[in-house]
Amino acid sequence: MKTAIVVGATGLIGQSLIKQLAECAGIAQVIAITRRKICYDNPKISNQVVDFANLDNFSWYFKGDLLFSCLGTTKKQAGSIEAQRVVDLDYQLKAAELAADNGVSEYFLVSSSGANAKSKSAYLQMKGELEDKVTGLNFQRICIFQPSLLLGERESFRFGEKLGSWILPTLCHLPLLKRYKPVYGEQVATKMCQESLKLKTGVQRFTLDACFPEQA
Repeated sequence: MKTAIVVGATGLIGQSLIKQLAECAGIAQVIAITRRKICYDNPKISNQVVDFANLDNFSWYFKGDLLFSCLGTTKKQAGSIEAQRVVDLDYQLKAAELAADNGVSEYFLVSSSGANAKSKSAYLQMKGELEDKVTGLNFQRICIFQPSLLLGERESFRFGEKLGSWILPTLCHLPLLKRYKPVYGEQVATKMCQESLKLKTGVQRFTLDACFPEQA
């Protein structure tokens, strides 16, 4: 029976992941770390409200067996690329460091298709930098999920993602673009939950075609 910690529990993937983990027989407790209070109707889920700008002051919340990092924002929501980096890179890296220092053995990260620290895209660059940095931390197992455009109901409307959800499914019939086909956030959460039940070690990366062959 394991304790799972989820950062980004209010997002598209995180909301579904929290519910699925709570329904999993192998999970005794789910700690949802959020910036605002959330009420859950499952006794296995506990909500811990933190100031992400000062995560060192909440290090005791990052004690358990599994850390799931689903945190993310957009340039528009954050206000600038620099502010987006704070959320998408700095906050997630600090959470991973605290968990590793506390002996959490397994780490599951939602990254992005095309993540590369040398990318000309600021977004893909920050995702790639985060991947490079967390793989150097002392986890027994690291799983990095690289979905493309995420589909599903969000709290806030994102025009770019809505437009992409109309156009990409058609374009991605081309062989070279299959791994960029949109996928539902719930599907990513399901894959993360499934992988957390497996007994493996080392670093694994899951692209869209590797995770969801039926989508490719």
